[in-house]
Amino acid sequence: MVHVMKVKNNKMSLGKLGENSAREYLIKKDYKIIKTNFRVGRLGEIDIIATCGEYLCFIEVKTRSSTVFGLPCEAVNYRKQNTIRKIASIYISHLNQETQARFDIVEIIGYQKGNELEISSINLLQNAF
Repeated sequence: MVHVMKVKNNKMSLGKLGENSAREYLIKKDYKIIKTNFRVGRLGEIDIIATCGEYLCFIEVKTRSSTVFGLPCEAVNYRKQNTIRKIASIYISHLNQETQARFDIVEIIGYQKGNELEISSINLLQNAF
């Protein structure tokens, strides 16, 4: 599947183009986007927070132009997973309600062509870690 996404800002990085594509993809998969780029100080950021069914999903988006250095999901190593878990815990603690959390990864392989992202594949890994 090849999908071309046009964006207005041609200075947008490949990662940001990927995040925009991931949001569009998740919405088509019945995710309800709550927040994007949720940052906790210097600790880090979660790319997308959404609900899917009964789950509150914390989603990391990884976009690559090739798989020469491995699959995009392989960049979400143990250290990154721990950071995401800590940020998710902080987010959940402010909700004042019980929730079932899930950690997903959206991996996108494509390349930037001017102000467009040409995608060769999008893969959703639910409950990735």
